[in-house]
Amino acid sequence: MELRYLRYFVAVARERHFTRAAEALGISQPPLSQQIKRLEEEVGTPLFRRLTRGVELTEAGEAFYEDACKILALSDAALEKARGLNGSLSIGITSSDAFHPKIFALIRQFQVQNMAVQVHQVEANMSSLTTMLAEGELDIAFVRLPCESSKAFELTILDREPMVVALHRDHPLAGSGDLALDQLRDTPVVLFPQEVAPGLYDRVYGCCERAGIDVQHALQSSQLSSSLSMVSAGGGFALVPKSMAAISPPNVTYHALSSPELYTDIALCWRRFERSRTVKRFLAMMSEG
Repeated sequence: MELRYLRYFVAVARERHFTRAAEALGISQPPLSQQIKRLEEEVGTPLFRRLTRGVELTEAGEAFYEDACKILALSDAALEKARGLNGSLSIGITSSDAFHPKIFALIRQFQVQNMAVQVHQVEANMSSLTTMLAEGELDIAFVRLPCESSKAFELTILDREPMVVALHRDHPLAGSGDLALDQLRDTPVVLFPQEVAPGLYDRVYGCCERAGIDVQHALQSSQLSSSLSMVSAGGGFALVPKSMAAISPPNVTYHALSSPELYTDIALCWRRFERSRTVKRFLAMMSEG
């Protein structure tokens, strides 16, 4: 029996509701229901009674819940003893985070102060990062807000970063300073895929739509960073976090956005009720800075 089945079971038992439990775990509801069903098949008896509004534990579920909590507590304690501050710290980052200086300054500071801890970095989109964090594959993750799945975790905001306009140097407005978004309504917009950062995508999409930009025929990039390559090749304009202006592809100019205000917050996420001393040390270091 996999430990993640027990974590899923305990979350549903505590919330008495599949959707709320899925939100707390940072996963979608259908996969959670499937995992619980598999667990019940493995145990050989129903653990929940499905009600009109939520669920309740069966007698077998009540008994199983007590033991599941004990097993998870023992597992976490064993990991904590094994890791201590001589273990590892797995940190998730998005591709656009890689250009923000504060993030790597923090990671470097932690490494210097805790030389015995092995720090691992995992780069993925925000949906993947929050799933890995919920399932224990990551200890902490840096994400860009708005991010709906981040609401399942504790988080602290590291920085508020404005979005800027990336233009080809031959564009008629490339010689301008600040730009209003409605000045670009005759220029194709390059959008990153919604699944890369759903909340930020919706914010960017909505701003462009309100400015009269044809978002229905937007050009599609594979990532935020690759949108700059498309602009460099003459593929319209892109809206990217200001720190990504550190990338200097040929033919690209950057411009502050005068209207509307468009920004993204960078936040550090960690699991609620986190017991890892290593994670707590990282958080303490952040608060001290």
